[in-house]
Amino acid sequence: MPSTPQSEAAEVSPGLPQEIARIAALPEVRTAFAWLRSQEPQFAQWQVEMARIPAPPFGEAARGDWLRERFLELDLEDVSIDEVGNAFGLRPGLDAGCVTLSAHIDTVFPVGTPLNVRQQGTRLYGPGVSDNGAGVTALLAVAVAMHKAKVPHRSPILFIGNVGEEGEGDLRGMRHIFTHSRWKDAIACSLVLDGAGSDTIVAEALGSRRFEAIVRGPGGHSWSDFGAPSPILALARAIQTFSQTPVPASPKTTFNVGVVRGGTSVNSIPESASMRVDIRSTSMAEMERLEAALRQALESAVEEESQATEKRSPTSAARRPFGLSYEVVPIGNRPAGELAAAAHILQVIHAVDAHLGNAAQIQRASTDANVPLSLGREAIAIGGGGTGGGAHTLQEWFDCSGREVGLKRILLAVLALAGV
Repeated sequence: MPSTPQSEAAEVSPGLPQEIARIAALPEVRTAFAWLRSQEPQFAQWQVEMARIPAPPFGEAARGDWLRERFLELDLEDVSIDEVGNAFGLRPGLDAGCVTLSAHIDTVFPVGTPLNVRQQGTRLYGPGVSDNGAGVTALLAVAVAMHKAKVPHRSPILFIGNVGEEGEGDLRGMRHIFTHSRWKDAIACSLVLDGAGSDTIVAEALGSRRFEAIVRGPGGHSWSDFGAPSPILALARAIQTFSQTPVPASPKTTFNVGVVRGGTSVNSIPESASMRVDIRSTSMAEMERLEAALRQALESAVEEESQATEKRSPTSAARRPFGLSYEVVPIGNRPAGELAAAAHILQVIHAVDAHLGNAAQIQRASTDANVPLSLGREAIAIGGGGTGGGAHTLQEWFDCSGREVGLKRILLAVLALAGV
């Protein structure tokens, strides 16, 4: 993903580099670093174990229970799972505001997806092993390192495994935290762990809109009712028309038809057909334009299919009402937002990267950080270290090489935000 103008980093606040160096030199932090360096086999075991637990959209309960058990083993306080499935564990502190370290526990893969997770050398393979196996493993690794090394901090640190980041989850876990949880007013800043890598900082929230478009008709038998209007044919026309909609390179704007459904058998004219559409842009106006184009494509497709019905079988057309209709149902609306260049959390991660000699660019993306950023709260999303690829496919992989840098980066950032 291309970087944005903010990737040409603002100057770090005076004194912050020295503060990061001071924290990194503390005996407890050095002990935590040493533990992180020596525990890769344990991290890989956690990652494989968790990735083998199904966590489809709205079905994350088993994975939430797994993480809750890990939190209990660390003697964290207020360990709980809320009404939507988010798992929490708290390291208490003296200050009022708390720092959150979160990672989403859900995957994009539907119920029944084979979770053939395996390890070959430094690589792990399997659905969700990187997105977000890498993030949850990093969350757990940092929590355990702080526990074992007895790392001190002033502000409370709230560890969260949240649900609903992927697909139709529509950020429901994070929305709940910032609107209904008892922590919502106490969160001072949020560090979100999403996927692998150490070379990005998501500080700009990419907005998106998602729709289910449904075409309905009378249906019928493929022989006796030949000529009746077909929702599938109408939907195909709409997809063809919508796919030709021009989009600008700047502001970057995208669309995707990700799911198509319809029909019951090869010899039945279906009564309905549907598609799910994802629209993304850095511009609200462009998203609105694409939504209008989607609706127009459906309107034209229904009209064209009705006209085609008359030509295919005039006799059938006279006997049966056309009855074609369409509906566009919103199924997702992710808010946009942007972190100010001078925000403290951004200054901290820049200083940490400078201390570690790590190069990272600011990106715009859709993550759990969208929610706090849209509310004007300080938040960024970063990776859990290592490298990964094939996200959202059955060929997903994660390589643990370089994970240590990512974990040290997370630990230093959390401690700098919480205060030591």
